[in-house]
Amino acid sequence: MEMDKWFNAFRKGQMDRKDLETLIFSRIRENVLHFRPEKMNRENCEDFVSWLYPRIKNSIDRYKDQGSSFDAYINVLVKLSAKEYCLREKSHLIIEKTWWDVKAEEMLECNEDEPDYFEPKKDFSLVKNPKQVLLLILKSYHYLSDDYIRRAAPAIGMDGETLKDMVDTMRNQRLGQEEQSRRLQERIHSQFYRCLTFEYRMRTLPAGSPSHRNMEKKLDRAKKRLEAMRKHFAAMRLEAPNWQIANIVGSKKGTIDSNLYNARRNYERNHTAQK
Repeated sequence: MEMDKWFNAFRKGQMDRKDLETLIFSRIRENVLHFRPEKMNRENCEDFVSWLYPRIKNSIDRYKDQGSSFDAYINVLVKLSAKEYCLREKSHLIIEKTWWDVKAEEMLECNEDEPDYFEPKKDFSLVKNPKQVLLLILKSYHYLSDDYIRRAAPAIGMDGETLKDMVDTMRNQRLGQEEQSRRLQERIHSQFYRCLTFEYRMRTLPAGSPSHRNMEKKLDRAKKRLEAMRKHFAAMRLEAPNWQIANIVGSKKGTIDSNLYNARRNYERNHTAQK
């Protein structure tokens, strides 16, 4: 009943708030084994007491004398908080285990080597349609070196630096697209782990219980969200779209579409004739 005496002294102005908080906190810390649930081991007790401190501070303002003593109020608060702490720790362990289980599989997978791209040794003096060559360069800029671009520029009637500036503009735009793709991938990974976490949590809840049904609804919504994010990611493209090329060269998208189509048809005809 000592906490009742301390609280009454605080109410009467005989003790300041800091001293009251210190006395209550010290009392709980000295008797934490009395409050801890059976599943909380001794090592976690110190962490629990530190986590509890802000609640003890708030309890002084929230307590109202409605039949139960301040001592009983603090006891109930600590016991309920201990159960909540254990549930939170269990949830954190589930999340951590889920993350590492999936991440371990990813780390064990062998990384595929990136393909080796080569630059054809083209005789630029044979260029017949400079405009089509320009569009092809802009379409495949990601696989061409700066040196190749500068050597190709004179053959299509352009200054090397001007062509390189066009390519650099597209490279910068690609960097923005890659960043968006990376962020979406991270969100997909987080959502995937969230789904796995919900599944683990469902296994710990009694089947048919309100908590189990609620977690089942959360899992269903999380799976739908994951599927939508995966579809969005699958639709993303890093290669240069024709409208982007049209903006760079100052032309209409339809004109770009037509020129690239004709370039592809010419290649197919030449390739067939060579066979």
